[in-house]
Amino acid sequence: MTDACCAPPPPGMPPAAQYVRVLWIALAANAAMFLVELAAALHSGSSALAADAVDFLGDAGNYGASLAAISAGGAWVSRVALGKGVAMIAYGAGAVAYALWRAASGEAPEPLTMGVVAFAALGVNLGVAALLYRFREGDANMRSVWLCSRNDALANLAVLGAAAGVFGTGSVWPDVAVALGIAALGLASGREVVARARRELAQTAAVPARESTLTCPECGRQRRETMPNEACLYFWDCPSCGARVKPKPGDCCVFCSYGTVPCPPVQRARAL
Repeated sequence: MTDACCAPPPPGMPPAAQYVRVLWIALAANAAMFLVELAAALHSGSSALAADAVDFLGDAGNYGASLAAISAGGAWVSRVALGKGVAMIAYGAGAVAYALWRAASGEAPEPLTMGVVAFAALGVNLGVAALLYRFREGDANMRSVWLCSRNDALANLAVLGAAAGVFGTGSVWPDVAVALGIAALGLASGREVVARARRELAQTAAVPARESTLTCPECGRQRRETMPNEACLYFWDCPSCGARVKPKPGDCCVFCSYGTVPCPPVQRARAL
């Protein structure tokens, strides 16, 4: 699996396309494991498995959001990463609350189910982490995806340890301790993703795109134009049909109405 991860992309497949393919694989694997771990957590009464199941669900949502962000492009990649970081922090806080509730109940979970399911989940997460390893130093969105997969593998190892602890002691505390550890990992990773996404959004606001492709509403012809950095272009004369184009009602310039990229002032406003 690791050798395949580190091999060059198949001929004709750009890195972006390969990354999208890996995300689809990761989404399917995480959605399936969420259902498996949720059923196992309900059966065994393990807060560590429950915390890991919610993590699988969150990761499946994260991979779906990442695919949507890639399609949207631009600052949306960083915005989605920011949302995912906030979700990771919320997940960590929820896992803490559930673990404390299980500790108050004092009932030890069933260790055999914990161990078997955690071992299966570890195999899935190691495979996904290996596929995503090459993308770990990308933008905030790629970084958040890698962190989710890495955290999952570490959490599965911890759940295996918790199962052994519960089996040896008959106590709920190994399970609770691991659940709290998984929560702490989610909180720390969420803070890192939020910080990186904010930096990227600040950079986007400071250096907006300067080129946009305009489509004439009269003849449909397209032309790539350079946009002014601090002003709006209200009129544009189509070089093909000669029509004088002006913005749609509510838009500040022709680039915001008919361009592939809005004008720099609007880009900066949207990045805030």
